[in-house]
Amino acid sequence: MKTLIQLKKRLAMPQTSWQLCLLAAVGGLASAMLVVLFVFATEGIQSFYLSEKDDYSSLSSLSRFQLPIIGAVIILFFAWLTGYKYIRTGIPFVLHRLKIANGVMPLRNTINQFIGSTIALASGFSVGREGPAVHLGAACSSYIGSKLNLPYNAIRSLSACGIAAGIAACFNTPIAAVLFVMEVILREYKVHIFIPVMIAAIVGSMTTSSIFGLAHEFEYFTTITLNSQHYPTLVILGLVLGVIAFGFNRYLVMIIKHSARFHIVPRILTAALISGILGYFVPFAMGTDLSAIDFSLQQNPELQLLLGLLIAKILMTITALGLGIPGGIIGPILGIGAIVGTCVSIVAVHFLPIDFQASDFALMGMAGFMAATLNAPLAALLCVVEMSNQIEIIVPAMVVITSSCISSGQFFRNRSIFIMQLEVQGLAYRRPPIEKSLQRVGVMGVMQEKITLISDNDNKTISEKISSQTPHQAVIIKKSNTQGEQEFIWCQAEDHHKNTNQNLLTRHKLIPLNHQSTLAEAYLLLVRERAGGVYIYQNNSNDIMGIITFDAIRTYLLKGKTQ
Repeated sequence: MKTLIQLKKRLAMPQTSWQLCLLAAVGGLASAMLVVLFVFATEGIQSFYLSEKDDYSSLSSLSRFQLPIIGAVIILFFAWLTGYKYIRTGIPFVLHRLKIANGVMPLRNTINQFIGSTIALASGFSVGREGPAVHLGAACSSYIGSKLNLPYNAIRSLSACGIAAGIAACFNTPIAAVLFVMEVILREYKVHIFIPVMIAAIVGSMTTSSIFGLAHEFEYFTTITLNSQHYPTLVILGLVLGVIAFGFNRYLVMIIKHSARFHIVPRILTAALISGILGYFVPFAMGTDLSAIDFSLQQNPELQLLLGLLIAKILMTITALGLGIPGGIIGPILGIGAIVGTCVSIVAVHFLPIDFQASDFALMGMAGFMAATLNAPLAALLCVVEMSNQIEIIVPAMVVITSSCISSGQFFRNRSIFIMQLEVQGLAYRRPPIEKSLQRVGVMGVMQEKITLISDNDNKTISEKISSQTPHQAVIIKKSNTQGEQEFIWCQAEDHHKNTNQNLLTRHKLIPLNHQSTLAEAYLLLVRERAGGVYIYQNNSNDIMGIITFDAIRTYLLKGKTQ
């Protein structure tokens, strides 16, 4: 018991520890295995009616129309079983829970994410696997922390580790997974979190590599032939991607906003109907991204067909995600980016006397569109580097990414689609800087444990006790209130050592606070009075472990320590 308490105290502090790294590895393994199960479930269902994974062109036109509708009915059935209010899933929801609940995910939302996304992906909806992977990874790792009753700041870190493991398991891109967590999810770089997140990403990638093999799904990008002659065209590609990213984000958010007034049942069925109609005419627009990329690169299509595929893919994606189909966004935007890149290469061939490789521009399109849509340039850059397995891709990818981000952000004021989704849905994702800083520290790591409990309510006795204590020891009165409940009163003199005059003696009722809490929760309880303190308990609120005063919190904000 004492060892476990010491472990929790260690994890409560914002510093690198082997204990957190070990938990990150365990959480990463569990998260990766859950993602593997999710992938097996999706592909297992597809194997019953598809000749190859995501090959919806092998189905008849009528089957392509019916499949999303059947999938929508199954999704709604499971949503009804778990409760419609638990239908919220995906990366925006994870961002919200990280801010307001320290990464702890409700079980019913997680069940909806697993089952709903499995059915959505198997039914041909244009959604991605990474959204479910992020949600499942965060839920799995935070569950481990919750079962161990770890401090909430440690659970939050473990949730970030699970996200990294999920992303790495999906794409076999551990570096991009780490950058995605730091740049998109946490939006901060802290060494004590960075190292565990890196360990979790490594474990996640190794787990899926041992099961599915080292190769990733984007085998087209093996030889890159881009050079400085292509850079002007890459800049144009980036500008085009920025414009499309702006339109994509704007209309996706608009659909979310205007459809919120309707119940989830007609929204899901409408999304299924639209996906079925578009799938009837454009089979390669169905699924996450592989089908669209295959069509763009392996069948040498005409520009008109590619433009039709691009429009269909964008419509299927924004309606599916905007109307509430569970799934991710990164897979579809990679497919859309690849189509745009291929279109630009076809146009460039007719106007410039330079050889253009469609696969090179498809890869650049994926990088630029991902960067502009998510406002995550570093994650997008590392993603294409790892998918292509070539370090030479960095400079041309940076050309596209910078031009697309400037075009999207500077000219159109475009922001991350996740932030826009959170705002339009009314989900909190920001905390004031003071609370954000205090959220990193658990109360167990900084609480004052040297306390003297007395039951005598006499001021003279209290003054004598205070005068005999060391500077870092508190005098607490334990008494019962009128309802028979235990109360703790912190007694304080104006000068801890010298002045024990009864007239200068002040008393503050201590507010109970669970040992898993962070300094942010303690601050919020005390900030109105700007005085007093909280007492920390573990299982029984009548058993005091230590106290934290408002003065100690103020000292931590100023000096980085409570004493």
